[in-house]
Amino acid sequence: MAKKDAPPRWDRKMQQRLARGEAAALGELYDRFASLVHGMAHRVLGDERAADGITRDVFVHVWEHPEAYDPKQGPLRSWVATLTHRLAVQRLRATETAALAQGSGGSAEDLERKVRRASVAARADYIVTSMPAPLRAALDLAYFQRRDYRQTAADLGVTEDEARRRLRLGLQLLSTAHDAGAPGAPPGYGGAV
Repeated sequence: MAKKDAPPRWDRKMQQRLARGEAAALGELYDRFASLVHGMAHRVLGDERAADGITRDVFVHVWEHPEAYDPKQGPLRSWVATLTHRLAVQRLRATETAALAQGSGGSAEDLERKVRRASVAARADYIVTSMPAPLRAALDLAYFQRRDYRQTAADLGVTEDEARRRLRLGLQLLSTAHDAGAPGAPPGYGGAV
């Protein structure tokens, strides 16, 4: 049995392949994480073109610096999400600071509130996309399709107790989006934004 803190084999192999300069590895990584990266960047920036730019920047950084990923710190997915978050917040701060300098209203406090809101939203998106499918399905039924726990249980083919358990756990995970360094958030997520 593998050590509990050992990174997934795919993560280690991917890092090795990227370090060797295998273009196919970058393509696989892109296929696996592009929607996560673009979605998080769009959530922070609220702009499609800016999110496209961040997506490009993230994969360029991964290609040029595969050694920056430390498998001992967590999954490759979390590292990519953290990198995306950091670059998107830097871009948001830069564009908003430029707007403040041009006198387009607002204040430094408004900027920080906007950055915090965008960070929480991005963490929530990451948590939802990272949670196990059964929890995500229960939350989807209950909140987006407005099903109660009984209807959710029937739709999922589980007991009512199991539906309540899934909903409770999913909400507990989602509630950590507000917490700095929250469990379920990528390492470094709650630190300097």
